Amino acid sequence: MLKAVAALLPAWASVLPLGGAGAAESEQTATSGFSVHDRGWPKSWFAPAKTASELGISRFQESPALAGLGLPPVAKRLPDDPVVVEPYQRIGRYGGTARITMTDHWHYFNWEAALTISADMRTFLPNLAESWELSEDGRALTFKLRRGIRWSDGEPLTSDDFVFTFDHFWMDDEWSPVTSVRVAGGRIVKIDDLTFRYVFTEPNPLFVNMIAQYGSHFVDPEHYFRKFHPAFVDREQLNTDVKEDGYITWMARLGALRGWAVERSREVPTLRAYRVEKRTLQMMRLVRNPYYFKIDPAGNQLPYIDAIEAEDVSEPEIITAQASTGQLDFAAFAMRTQDIPLLKLGERSGFVNVHIWERLHVSDVVIQLNFNHADERLRALYWDKRFRQALSHAINRDEMNQIIYFGRGVPSQVTAHPSSSYYEEAFAKAYTEYDPERSRALLDEMGVVDVDGDGLREYPDGSPLTVTLEYLDFETPKAITMELVRAYWREVGIDLRLKLIDGGLQNARAMAGLMQMTLWHADRVTDVLFPVEPEWWAPRALGWEYCMWNDWVRHYKTRDKPLAEREGEVPPPAIRQLMDWADVLRTTTDPARRLEAGKNLLRSNAENLWNIGTVGMAPQPVVVSKRLKNVVPNGIWGWDNRWTLSYHPATWYIDESP
Repeated sequence: MLKAVAALLPAWASVLPLGGAGAAESEQTATSGFSVHDRGWPKSWFAPAKTASELGISRFQESPALAGLGLPPVAKRLPDDPVVVEPYQRIGRYGGTARITMTDHWHYFNWEAALTISADMRTFLPNLAESWELSEDGRALTFKLRRGIRWSDGEPLTSDDFVFTFDHFWMDDEWSPVTSVRVAGGRIVKIDDLTFRYVFTEPNPLFVNMIAQYGSHFVDPEHYFRKFHPAFVDREQLNTDVKEDGYITWMARLGALRGWAVERSREVPTLRAYRVEKRTLQMMRLVRNPYYFKIDPAGNQLPYIDAIEAEDVSEPEIITAQASTGQLDFAAFAMRTQDIPLLKLGERSGFVNVHIWERLHVSDVVIQLNFNHADERLRALYWDKRFRQALSHAINRDEMNQIIYFGRGVPSQVTAHPSSSYYEEAFAKAYTEYDPERSRALLDEMGVVDVDGDGLREYPDGSPLTVTLEYLDFETPKAITMELVRAYWREVGIDLRLKLIDGGLQNARAMAGLMQMTLWHADRVTDVLFPVEPEWWAPRALGWEYCMWNDWVRHYKTRDKPLAEREGEVPPPAIRQLMDWADVLRTTTDPARRLEAGKNLLRSNAENLWNIGTVGMAPQPVVVSKRLKNVVPNGIWGWDNRWTLSYHPATWYIDESP
């Protein structure tokens, strides 16, 4: 098998980035050497965007597609001092319709929030807000909006839009029955039309991270959505309207509108580069937002492309075929690493470019043991660190890297990304050496031996030992990874059974703690999300992605109640320590103390293997039609940095010329 894989490598493997290898000397982290500053991206992507006045731009142009629509002049539609975005390669041209699938429509164009994320995945930059200030005690975060930004229907963006979202979504008892940990103990104060402040009872200095990454969920057009919310309309009339529209609750109707999921989404004002023009079950057509607040260095209002048509294609194989033959202008989310050779063959047709980006996941597959499972024997087995070490040493990550990733992934435990200030190489390499003899010795030491001579081990009491891993095969190459893991573990005598399930069952069984094992992929690993969502390293949040310790999470979440009223299980001291470090990481205003707490969490995982990593920082194919320009060939793909956000899709353009 390895020879067959190696035969595919020479044609394209040399263009793949390998964990930032060859990084320039500037802006590297002290411990990893990883850098994004050597990738040829504009330097302006790493700093606060300049405005038109700063660059001496006083004349503005618009797309010819907007002519004759009865709109105010472009200078009246732009903010008082428009934000200037530098394209990757060159000033683009107006026109054209981009073709994508629904799986990529969220990844194609920018989410707009008060702040945005630098291309370095560590720094936050002003966006809708021109400035922000965090109080010394970490309890107050104040924003000042840019003057003159408008929603796509021409209504001005004001503090009221942020107040509306915080008060009537995040803090509404019906919409959010359980207050999110992200906003717990918080309130919002309007200071004036352009200034507002988030105030917390406890220090929440990293709320700025949430605004930058989740920020589009913190602002909605109050003038439009208030007519759908019971705080502003008669409840009886609202219930009648909801029923007539075919919904069960007002939350369902409002959620469908916010998520652009229904035909009426065309009415919803947006701050993004594109608004909905048409929405059906099978497709969505987006057209340019005539009030979009960004321009290019020549004074052209962005975006360049007039429209985007997104088709609902459910089968990944069909999307791959469409992408490789140039039927799509951009395809990434459904593209799989193992499809790269096929896609590269399609590139020879001359219709597409197959860019090889790098997934930011430090592990494409994170194996999770359910420490709270009802089976006491299984719990005891899992809690023995020797068992976890044995499972890790039994995985041949180097072979896995060759078979699945053509040698271009990075074997790793679940730790911080190399771009992170929390990264240490030792954390990534802990117990990753392939050593099946060591695995066998550890299992023998535990008394987990083969009693009946069939090659598979039993519990110390002689009863059969089988472990079932249930999983959702989504986004990263999980199925092929686990087929290899099953074979590796069988070699040391562990009988692993794999069960492929759908998303609904994954959610239900994970939340109920019924899975013996499951898996997911390790994002939330950069300085953007690791400090605020260290869910891989401490029991803090319930989620269908995790099944390691939900009963301990429930105990943590009800920690303010009397002991007799708390939910879940009392965690052991080692787990309580993880919770304490996570709390320090989230609440301290001392950067040195924050760094120490974060590294303590990562060190504990390296020592204890609370979860087991495989291979990460893997090649991600991004297929771009020959006519789509200004797309970076070497981006970093993942949830933490919002996929394409830092690469400014509003500056991509279509050029039909040969």
